[in-house]
Amino acid sequence: MTQANADSVHQAPHAAPVFARGLHHLALNTDDMKMTIDFYAGVLGMPLVHALKVPPGLGTGPGNRGNPPFENLRHYFFDMGGDSLLAFFEMPKGAKDKGDRDALAAMQHCSFAVTEAHFHSLCGRLQAAGVALTGPIPVGADTWSVYFFDPNGIRLELSYQAGDGADMHVVERWTQTRAQALAELRSLSEDTHWLAHVTAHLPAG
Repeated sequence: MTQANADSVHQAPHAAPVFARGLHHLALNTDDMKMTIDFYAGVLGMPLVHALKVPPGLGTGPGNRGNPPFENLRHYFFDMGGDSLLAFFEMPKGAKDKGDRDALAAMQHCSFAVTEAHFHSLCGRLQAAGVALTGPIPVGADTWSVYFFDPNGIRLELSYQAGDGADMHVVERWTQTRAQALAELRSLSEDTHWLAHVTAHLPAG
């Protein structure tokens, strides 16, 4: 995060069309669904809203569409706010090794946007549950975060934007001016046509 980001707290919105409304669901893996429910619903306050078993044939059968290659898996969904869901597959114990969160095609961490009041409340609940926290840390754009691990070893982050209250505008807060973005992008490429193309939607200042 840069000082340029921090200076863009009240930035004008960008002008590019966006293909999606936002996150529908994020699917993660566990080998202990009960433990996962206790943490996400009990500690983080994300209520369980849907519990199912993956239909037969969609695990090891020809109907597999990219979900884990096991039959009869639990697949549960939690409400993580913003009309978005957090989902878990329950893998058989010992069937898979722990992943490397810094490997290509792996998820490094997941950040949840919360209000400042909820941020402090959740930090207290996590500490009371014995969860070690790193932070609060300023991460840019007048945003503060704490980092921690869930019981599955998944790295999570809670972030609040100072001054937003309950009316959070994440994209607006993090949108840079064209000049701010170009200051970094020129370290990636000196192609002026490409630079103009990828920053055309950003506000001029």
